[in-house]
Amino acid sequence: MAIIDRGEPGGARGQPPEERPRPDLRALARHPRARLWAIRTAVALVVGVLFAIVFDPRVGLTLAVVVMIADTVRTARAGGGDRGYPVSSAERRTERQLRALAKDGWRVLHARAVPRDGEGVSDGKIDHLVIGPTGVYAIDSESWDKRLPVRSLSHTRLFHGPFEMKDRLDEARWEANQASRLLSKAMATDIPVQPSVAIYGPSVPWRVMSVRNVDVYAGNQARKYLRKRPKVLTPEDVTRIGEAAERVFPSKYE
Repeated sequence: MAIIDRGEPGGARGQPPEERPRPDLRALARHPRARLWAIRTAVALVVGVLFAIVFDPRVGLTLAVVVMIADTVRTARAGGGDRGYPVSSAERRTERQLRALAKDGWRVLHARAVPRDGEGVSDGKIDHLVIGPTGVYAIDSESWDKRLPVRSLSHTRLFHGPFEMKDRLDEARWEANQASRLLSKAMATDIPVQPSVAIYGPSVPWRVMSVRNVDVYAGNQARKYLRKRPKVLTPEDVTRIGEAAERVFPSKYE
């Protein structure tokens, strides 16, 4: 179905998407880069203290610094590191799946920053922004502990073992809302963007489930999930939206 230009940004949606909640210390602690540095620092401290006790404090301090540098170099060579955001194994796996879609005329963007209303970009990152015949999607790739089960309660709550994953759903929904708002503004028509979470690691006991309006599914089903939905965009629509997305959302790694 071709996009109809209504002449007003946001189209018939009427209400702007919810704003992202202000980050707090817990949100910062969950940031992948914060976790990376926490682990790196802890390992360096353990090595430094052990060698300071056995040999000399100066030796311990030197080895702690060496461990920090060595791990930073190792992580960067592995494809993550400090390029602004690490590239997780889950993101790489989804990216490999989506390559086949690009060959069929889909537009696929990876690791895209979310611009602020003013200057600069927010801390948010859209792992994968996908535009194709079945619509526009913001996909969040997640790697979870496979030992803990995934379950849902009444399509409103998502659990990984004993942990409720509300923050992950809120983040995915915020990213999609921002993508929809900014694309709608750029194209002067309503561009809905569907949030989704692709989970790697534990078994997901359903094909696709909507939890708080976020589609949740096993990561290896990402390509099938995108292709199986009804077609709503023409090839011309896909091209136009894809070009707008390239302009609106800068790469996190540039």
